[in-house]
Amino acid sequence: MQMKTLRERAQVYAESALSELRECSSTTQIEAFYASHLGKKGQLKALRNELKTLTPDEKRDAGGALSAMQKELESAFAAQQKEIKKATLDAQLATEWLDVTQQVPRNTGSIHPLNIVQKQVEDVFMQMGYTIADGPEIETEWHNFDALNVPQHHPARDMQDTFWVGRDSQNPLENYVLRTQTSNAQIRMLKEHGAPMRMICPGRVFRNEATDATHDSVFYQVEGLVVDRGISLSHLKGTVEVMLRELFNDDTKVRFRPGFFPFVEPGLEVDMWWEYTDKKGQKQGKWLEFMGAGMVHSHVLESCGLDPNEVSGFAFGFGLTRLVMMRYGIEDIRHLFGTKPRFLQQFA
Repeated sequence: MQMKTLRERAQVYAESALSELRECSSTTQIEAFYASHLGKKGQLKALRNELKTLTPDEKRDAGGALSAMQKELESAFAAQQKEIKKATLDAQLATEWLDVTQQVPRNTGSIHPLNIVQKQVEDVFMQMGYTIADGPEIETEWHNFDALNVPQHHPARDMQDTFWVGRDSQNPLENYVLRTQTSNAQIRMLKEHGAPMRMICPGRVFRNEATDATHDSVFYQVEGLVVDRGISLSHLKGTVEVMLRELFNDDTKVRFRPGFFPFVEPGLEVDMWWEYTDKKGQKQGKWLEFMGAGMVHSHVLESCGLDPNEVSGFAFGFGLTRLVMMRYGIEDIRHLFGTKPRFLQQFA
């Protein structure tokens, strides 16, 4: 049997290689094909090495055939490789495709319950013609205590009740505290604008005390002030009743009883009737102390440059944090200053 020439063997090899190439369907297979046939140690390289053993005429004949075969094989390889890459990309897109125009639900936040209730309180008073005021949280001793008729020996000035920033001067205008109530804004507003004055000041206050379920060293308060000619206790009583009935309901019961605060005379404690459901599911009710109030002390008016014989006024203050806890049935004040999304998202 006559041995096939290099040209003939190259033709048979090309048909076999092309058939094998058409069977490749993955990146791994196409890379293995390249290494086996077109790489430095591939079969095509081995065939070309045989050209060294041929005569010049045989070399010209077989060499031309091998070059044409190599071009055909490389062209077919490139086309097959392109098809495999396209198929792989199409499969990837089918599983990982992203529509950038699609509306994706977002895990949005919510308004904090303190802000919700503060806005409601502000709306009630704005409807009654009140101004919403603010004051500095780091306040002078004079604005925080002296101007409010708080005596030098009052326990509120002790280190255990107050965060002092500086207390080395004999001048109360040079000593600083973290404000213990938002009344400092009332003093500043009266000194700057005088009477008539109708304002509330919601804001953060600080007390040096231990934290538990119902107490914290930081909480929020709302204080109000009205100063004008002819202001009496009846104005105070009517204002408080309107506020509580707007915030809760029209049937809210309010009780006034004597109380003492250095900056008012006479002073009042204001209670409201609170109905709730106990652990046994039964409805209960009790009087709940809600706020302190009273007629502005003459010394406070004089501190602000006003004549108590010409004007009078009333003031009140209540815990905004406590109001929030009452409104939403929150039993632990620490929840309001935490960062747990599950708690805060309830108020969305």
